[in-house]
Amino acid sequence: MTSASIWTPVATLDDLWEGEVAEFQVGDRPILLAHLRSGEIRAYDGLCPHAGFPLADGDVEDDILTCSAHSWEFDLATGAGVNPANCRLNSHPVRLDGDRITVSLTEGDHR
Repeated sequence: MTSASIWTPVATLDDLWEGEVAEFQVGDRPILLAHLRSGEIRAYDGLCPHAGFPLADGDVEDDILTCSAHSWEFDLATGAGVNPANCRLNSHPVRLDGDRITVSLTEGDHR
């Protein structure tokens, strides 16, 4: 039997302007929402996979997030590591219901 996805309302478009990232709590997990310059929204685990530092504290330029702890860089469009390239962000499905941003958390590493 397949379990249905559970979609959790996280924020609205008014909470997250284009080009911005912000951290939101979904249950006990920090989730990073990124509103890309293309208008798309992405959701990732909110902590850097390198050292567990909050990603929302980082800087964003041209949809590249630089973690403020150790300057690791991630492409917010894909979650792929830019520097270093062998690391990536854990992503979660996102959908818009009107102006409401909802996320379906993926199971796996909760770190």
